[in-house]
Amino acid sequence: MFGLTSSELDTLIVVQRDSSTSLGRQLEDQLRDAVRRGALAAGSVLPSTRDLARQLGISRPLVGNAYSQLAAEGFVVLRQGALPRIAAGSTPARAPTLADTAQAPAPQFDFLPSVPDLGSFPRNAWMRAYRKALEQMADEDFGYRNPHGVPALRQALAEYLGRVRGVIAHPDQIVITSGFAQARVLVGRMLRALGASCVAVENPGYTNLEPITSVGLRISPIPVDADGLQTELLGDTDADALMVTPAHHFPTGAVLSGARRTLLLQWLRSRDAIVLEDDYDSEFRYDRSPVGALQGLEPDRVLYAGTSSKTLAPALRLGWLVVPPRFIELIRQQQSQSDLGCSRLDQQTLAELIRSGDFDRHVRRMRSQYRARRDALLEALRTHIPEAHVTGIAAGVHVALELRRTDDEAAIQRAALSRGVAVGALQEHLVGECLKLAPTLLVGYGRHSEAAIRAGVRALATSIHATRSRNSNTNKTGGSI
Repeated sequence: MFGLTSSELDTLIVVQRDSSTSLGRQLEDQLRDAVRRGALAAGSVLPSTRDLARQLGISRPLVGNAYSQLAAEGFVVLRQGALPRIAAGSTPARAPTLADTAQAPAPQFDFLPSVPDLGSFPRNAWMRAYRKALEQMADEDFGYRNPHGVPALRQALAEYLGRVRGVIAHPDQIVITSGFAQARVLVGRMLRALGASCVAVENPGYTNLEPITSVGLRISPIPVDADGLQTELLGDTDADALMVTPAHHFPTGAVLSGARRTLLLQWLRSRDAIVLEDDYDSEFRYDRSPVGALQGLEPDRVLYAGTSSKTLAPALRLGWLVVPPRFIELIRQQQSQSDLGCSRLDQQTLAELIRSGDFDRHVRRMRSQYRARRDALLEALRTHIPEAHVTGIAAGVHVALELRRTDDEAAIQRAALSRGVAVGALQEHLVGECLKLAPTLLVGYGRHSEAAIRAGVRALATSIHATRSRNSNTNKTGGSI
């Protein structure tokens, strides 16, 4: 019980002194009923006789007699020197919960895309920033103030994003969100309120588009190739808005070319459209100069979204939207309808982490580690799967592994998982109509050391070759063997 004492235990029991039922019987009945209903679960601790008597204003012997009767009936366990507990098997069977569901064992090699190294969260730096934030916060900061983001974080982000991403933003244009998930919801509602009817999206791309479609907006998928979104096709749609990952397309890793950026901006201005730019992992660049944010080229029409999920950890649930001034009040209204904002403590801590320089130091450290892991992955792929074509290697924490046209993505995934390797597949990210794409695996390298990456690739290669061999034998015999 983590040091809990009997005097700290409250129990929902009320006795009626004017009732015809004795006080002791009332106590027995209420405890027995709570156990039968499942309100008091097996193993739950009850107050001592002294404490419960004090809480109810009745005599201690009355409580002792009630506990003894319930113990005799098998509802309560009494032991010398220990607090009473609800007996095992005395409570009704519960409906299965997620915690009761058998969980598949975690794969030995988690190569799923876009998962950062969760073990590298800067705990010490975060705790320093947390203590500093607590020292600096006024009493009023612990209330409901600043539901759209604390000033310290909005100021820190405005400076940081301008410095590293070329984003043009005043602190008042920044709204702090619960990750990109909430940002999509807010922008979808905003678009609908503005009268928009259709949103263009990348294909392949994000498949969880319910935040957009649930408000009545239609989706228009636009194909992506090695140069990013095929922006020349935007004019063939009736889209009023676009969701795009121009700096590092998810999931292929393509970078929107300069020519296509120009076409996108031309479409944006001629259509008077709106863009939601997801800059989800822009900090991690290895073999090329950073690509500036699209927002810096058209700040009046682009809503820029970023998060701490890749740089720090998804568990923080901290993201941000840089909103053109003409839309800021509408976005704030949409957020006010959803919640009262993200944790002010975490926001103040992140602001201090950025101000102190610890955030930049953490990003530089992780960029170096991820590059070493990326290099180990590429070397292992060249050794064990040399026929595969690897793309998306210049940035992020995953690569796309294009296989032979005859390969079966799903079969390879299953075979790999049976050997303890989890990988993603490009087909899982198709939107709307199915494109004829080469079988492609998505291999993340953020979570494992170089040695583990090499071992995992060997297991993946074995899975690929075994699947090919099985398919070859099936084709030769004309059926399953």
